[in-house]
Amino acid sequence: MSTSTKKPPGLWTGQAFHFISLIILLIVVWQLWILINSPFPIAFWIAVFTPIAHQIFVWIYWRRNLAILSDQELPGFTSYIIFFFILFGSRFASLVVLAFLDMGSLKLAASIQLALFLVLLIPGIYAMISVARYFGFERAAGADHFKPEYRNMPPVTQGIFRYNSNGMYFYAFLLFWAIAIAFNSRSALIVAAFSHLYIWIHYFTTEKPDMDFLYQSPSSN
Repeated sequence: MSTSTKKPPGLWTGQAFHFISLIILLIVVWQLWILINSPFPIAFWIAVFTPIAHQIFVWIYWRRNLAILSDQELPGFTSYIIFFFILFGSRFASLVVLAFLDMGSLKLAASIQLALFLVLLIPGIYAMISVARYFGFERAAGADHFKPEYRNMPPVTQGIFRYNSNGMYFYAFLLFWAIAIAFNSRSALIVAAFSHLYIWIHYFTTEKPDMDFLYQSPSSN
């Protein structure tokens, strides 16, 4: 797929909206945290700032690579993937720790808790299985910013992607909500909502401009 007809997004393309939106989200999260009596401040804010560290890491790495993109594989993919999945896993780990510490604070009845948990868990698990089977975790992590062969792959329309082309962000992130409900935790629910909203900020400010460049048609101007 040609990427030579249009300049790649610069490091700061879309990032004014990113950081303004992030500040607004953090203010809302802070006020909600105060509203629930500010539980477990260290665990809470680690769980909030881990997604921020993850997405800022991705933004910087992706935009750095777009600036030097070529028809050859770029160096550094192995180290990028290692750090990507350490940070991605840390999102889940920090949320589980917070939810465990804050267990029971949401005070949902057991029947409602179970129903909500299953409603969130099933599509979330299906989305992760679909990513693993049809999309691939390397591609999901942004391999197309490193390896030209990924930029020639067709869109995935199997598994969860038959219902939505962005099944990862729509459905896989329901797993964060499922963790909060599983532990019946108010603070974890706030972090889950933040994490899900923040990934969409990443999509519109970083990922979509990058995809528009990487997958432009050869005839685009």
